[in-house]
Amino acid sequence: MNILIVEDEPRLAELISKTLRREFFHTTVCNDGDCGYDEAASGAYDVIVLDRLLPGMDGMSLLRELRRNRVDTPVLILTALGDVPDRIYGLRAGADDYLGKPFAFEELVARVRALSRRSGGMVVGDLQRFGQIEIDLARHVVTRDDHPVELSPREFALLETLVRHKGQVLSRDQLLRRVWGPDSDPTGNVVDLYIHYLRKKLEPEPSGAPSLIRTVRGYGYSLG
Repeated sequence: MNILIVEDEPRLAELISKTLRREFFHTTVCNDGDCGYDEAASGAYDVIVLDRLLPGMDGMSLLRELRRNRVDTPVLILTALGDVPDRIYGLRAGADDYLGKPFAFEELVARVRALSRRSGGMVVGDLQRFGQIEIDLARHVVTRDDHPVELSPREFALLETLVRHKGQVLSRDQLLRRVWGPDSDPTGNVVDLYIHYLRKKLEPEPSGAPSLIRTVRGYGYSLG
């Protein structure tokens, strides 16, 4: 499951991200409202964890704009403004849940899981098969013809992102944010290079059949 975290406190954002990754969620972090909106508007996430007070576009404006544009991804608001009128205001703006700061990380995980079930984010199983290739997302194991395929952590993260969104075209910028992080500054055509690595390991012998990872010229890549 893909979780977008929009939180302007870098330390808290990293703690939330690490906590969710330990529970086998895939996370992307944005530290301002403008980045958060661009990511959220893609519709590529199962749940959005949204701070209310953000630089740039504030959380409530971000949320209202998403709903106005028919982006219905479940949103969990995190905020120090936890009084009843504040919670009602957030829910009326289109939030699905509200968690006041400070909070217990166990409760955060439970609420994210509940929202992901509501969104259908758990429909994608942990074990995926594509012809001769089997991908176990929970155990981080890939096999081809029942033989293990050795992938680096970055290669697996890229493959997992494509699997989680199979059938959907992801741009190079989206893949950069999800796999390398919003604050990274990779050089050159790093996404294309890692796609090449994956194809070489997953499909080492040309078969004449379409590649598992499809190139959409001028935009990005899709799996399946």
